[in-house]
Amino acid sequence: MPVEGLITFTSPHLPQETLARLKAGIVARPLSIFAEIDHSAGAQAVGLALRPLVLLIFGAAKGGTPFMQAAATAGIDLPLKLLVWQDMTGATQVSYNDPGWVARRHGLGDQVAGPLDAMSALLRALVMTAVAE
Repeated sequence: MPVEGLITFTSPHLPQETLARLKAGIVARPLSIFAEIDHSAGAQAVGLALRPLVLLIFGAAKGGTPFMQAAATAGIDLPLKLLVWQDMTGATQVSYNDPGWVARRHGLGDQVAGPLDAMSALLRALVMTAVAE
């Protein structure tokens, strides 16, 4: 089921390998990984089952700052996030917020056109590399 503002790709790899590929792509660029949240490990720690579900939070001030300069509320959606998860069929998925949706959500206009294009291209490139055969 599509979720508004969310872009999702299917990976032919297991969640752990997909995650490793994403992390390698992030650190190969001038980006920082700020956090890795393993939701399934958290669920397991309290005796609950959850299919693999890991959130990577990453970015660079150069990319996100123009959004927050234009609208401080954009800070709720930044830094960038990638969610690696396993669906009910066992397929690995990678999801992220569509930067265009984030810009519309915060009423941002042409002042973020360049950073928006760069952010969109970056996210797509990271994911496409990670889900490649």
